[in-house]
Parts: sequence; C-alpha cells; structure tokens
Amino acid sequence: MDARPESPAAAAARASSAAAAARASSAEAADRLRHGSSFGTAAAAYAEHRPGYAEAAVRWALEPVAGRRPLRAVDLGAGTGKLTETLIRLGADVTAVEPDPQMLAELRRAMPEVSSVPGSAERLPLPDASLDAVLAGQAVHWFDLDRAMPEIARVLTPGGVFAGLWNVDDDRVAWVAELAEISKRKSSVTLTRWREGMGRSRLERLTAAGSGLFGPVQEEEFGHGQARTADSLLATIGTHSHVLVMDEAERAGLLAQIRAFLRRRPETADGEFTLPMVTTALRAVRL
Repeated sequence: MDARPESPAAAAARASSAAAAARASSAEAADRLRHGSSFGTAAAAYAEHRPGYAEAAVRWALEPVAGRRPLRAVDLGAGTGKLTETLIRLGADVTAVEPDPQMLAELRRAMPEVSSVPGSAERLPLPDASLDAVLAGQAVHWFDLDRAMPEIARVLTPGGVFAGLWNVDDDRVAWVAELAEISKRKSSVTLTRWREGMGRSRLERLTAAGSGLFGPVQEEEFGHGQARTADSLLATIGTHSHVLVMDEAERAGLLAQIRAFLRRRPETADGEFTLPMVTTALRAVRL
C-alpha cells in the first residue's frame, strides 16, 4: 500500500522541529565555545591551583600500550600541562597540544623542554599513525566528537589508546555536596552525577563517535584527594569556566558566598584539609 502524502501541516511541523533542533545544536556549540575558550584569561591561576590527575588513572589509561618503547603520547587540550607532567614522570615521550595561546604560553614557560604545538582535537598537527596514546585531561567534553574521534584515530597506530580523564569532587561527603550546590555547579560533574548518568552519557558519546575506529570504551575511577586551604580552594573554583564567564559583580558575589561557607564549616575553617576527589577515566583502543 502506498504511503499517504504528507499534509502541509505535518510538513510544516516537521520543518519547525528540525529548525528548533538546529538552533538548539548551534546554541549548545556556541555555549561550549564560550566556556571552553574562557581559561586563557586565568592561565597563571589555572597553573597554580588546578590539580593534576591520579597517577594510577594515567597508568590505567596507558595500560594497553605500556610495553611500547618509546611510548609516544599526546596530551590533547593540554592547558598548562597538568597531565603532561604525569606523562613525563611515567616515561612517555610527550607532545602537548593546546588551542589557547595563553594557556600554551604558560605551559611553555613552566616546561620549556616539552614539545608543544597549537592545535585542537578536531585538527591535530601531527602525522598519520605517529602516536601510541592520546590522552585528554578535563577536555573531552569541549570536543566536537564527531570530528575529533576520526582525527584522533588518524594519528594513532593500530592498538594505540585514547583516554579521557576528569577530576570530580566526591559529593558523597556532605560538605562537598553542599559546596557544589552553593557554587552553582548543577551542570558540572561531581562523582554522584557521574555515576547517575553523566559518565554513561560521555561513554556512549565516545562509543558512537568512535564506532568502527575504536574498540569498546572502558571506565574506571581512582581516588585523588587534594590538600587545600579555604583560600586555595576558593582560587581553584575561580578557575572553573562557569565562574570565568560570569560578569564581575556576579563572580564577586558568588566567591564571597563560597568564602563564607568555607569559613563556617568546621571541616574547612582552619588550616589545611583534604578535598575528597576522584579521577574518572574512559579509554578505548584503536582498531
């Protein structure tokens, strides 16, 4: 039986729905760009206050290629080199790739001996099949994965590994959960939100974008508590993108509210304390 022709009303509704989806996608891309490009203005503070990644997480990420010598790795979206430092310590031959010139300048100032180049996940300035590992710390969520995954696959050798790592606050601890709410970070990843779906969503996006190029995406978690004071934790929060894109008055008000909270809580009021944190990791092997 032949299908009935689409009515004008149905065609108009379908076109309207497609246009709305396109606008939403464009708005999401613009918001991602605005947040992702905000870090350069705080490059020095980022270098000073942001944590590195659990060494056990980086070892796990590199496990599929651990026997290769030399182990040629890229820190993709390297920022000021937090992950680069750990890769070097583990003996990798590292190239840092970073799109923001201010972040790249800070990395080069701190680690002049490291090979570093401007570039992005969607356009890597590296030869085909030249790498054993591509790692990205706190960066994969800024990528256009449909473009980035084929590009990452291009520069990896067969059997090479791609991994994303994130440091997330452990909000199973009451004061950490309260801090996350005060900090207006409802859209940010905490350990609970990661386990309740954000981690699964990112795993599924990587799986879909890397289909036919990478094997199954695997997931792990690694404890990574950080020594902090109220002042240093406040400075760390000040380098988060959702704070950097606020106007000056809103940012000052939020940071004052957080400072008052940290001074009020017995866990954080006096001297040094441990911020409970976990490094979460996703990895996939190039087919």
